[in-house]
Amino acid sequence: MRDTVATLGHLVGFPSLSRRPNEPIVTWVADYLRATSARIRLIPGDEPDRVSLLASYGPDTPDGIVLSAHCDVVPVEGQPWTSDPFTLREENGRLHARGATDMKGFLAAMLTVGEAAGRRKLARPLHLMLSHDEEIGCVGIRSLLRVLAAEGFRAAGCIVGEPTGLRVATGHKGKIAAEAVCRGEAAHSANPFLGYNAIGIAAGIVSEIEALQSWLSSQGSRDESYEVPFSTVQVGTIQGGTALNIVPDRCALAFELRLLPGEDGAALLDRLRDGAEQRLRSPRAEGHAAAIEISVTSAYPGLAEPDPDAEIVALAKAATGDASEIRLGFGTEAGLISEQLNLPTVVCGPGSIDRAHKADEFITRPELEACDRFLGTVLDRLTA
Repeated sequence: MRDTVATLGHLVGFPSLSRRPNEPIVTWVADYLRATSARIRLIPGDEPDRVSLLASYGPDTPDGIVLSAHCDVVPVEGQPWTSDPFTLREENGRLHARGATDMKGFLAAMLTVGEAAGRRKLARPLHLMLSHDEEIGCVGIRSLLRVLAAEGFRAAGCIVGEPTGLRVATGHKGKIAAEAVCRGEAAHSANPFLGYNAIGIAAGIVSEIEALQSWLSSQGSRDESYEVPFSTVQVGTIQGGTALNIVPDRCALAFELRLLPGEDGAALLDRLRDGAEQRLRSPRAEGHAAAIEISVTSAYPGLAEPDPDAEIVALAKAATGDASEIRLGFGTEAGLISEQLNLPTVVCGPGSIDRAHKADEFITRPELEACDRFLGTVLDRLTA
């Protein structure tokens, strides 16, 4: 039996970056689990050379538990790593590698518990779910969920192993990523009034976004269990203009909304569109072909709190030994799993999200050992 740290060493050796083919790592995981008597399904993604995996142990009944992870990681370019990010390095009890915390540590523990499940007689099934392209907006899991939903897949609950310090999260915010393309008219800067400045239009959209944030903070939905107890909106990038002496005719800005579960994101976007249209009715815009187009580039739902009586909530708390609950400001695939499969879902995994996406990302041996115990307790609940 390979231990979790050794398995993690193999997993981080695959540079399974988002937006790239992921077949090598999924094939390795499938072979690993097939040797433990798991029933393996490989489900093609919507993009070429992408694949998700579902492995199952025990009887074919609708009362099992799902453990879910993603295999993709974020890039390392431009980060000051002190060692090869795709080779596991241990130093002072820390296991450094890209994805060690987010979230190949949990994936390694999943494989360890899968191996244990293959040696035991289960009264209820254990399912291991592995997706791809999570880091670019929870994209890859959608093809897997479509297939499972069409087949009527059922289970008692799901644990998504994103890093929470092994605390049980029963909610997280959703996200809408959007783009506003502002179009004006080019002209020589010697007489800018002959044109219409697209960057100026974009500045107005930034003001509308800031006004929306002020409204969300003071009048929007609130949930004090979140660190930021209201929904947020912010501009991330802005690009416009070609030269200083040309009135720019195009400017694009990317912005995102982080929404409390249940917040009406479409209504908030309509609010922004209405504000944009008002700005285009100004006297300065008359006689010019000015326009603003706001479009959604990606989105995923928040995770609404499952029924407090749902077995998965009590099971996860008992397995961690911590009866408290937390809410997450960052997004996960849990919202989609809950929504698409009508499956009670929590988020609970080893490590800290504060270490993710950084140089020298790490997880510790004690954190992995605690995760092994956590998942071992989940498996005990399924054992005959």
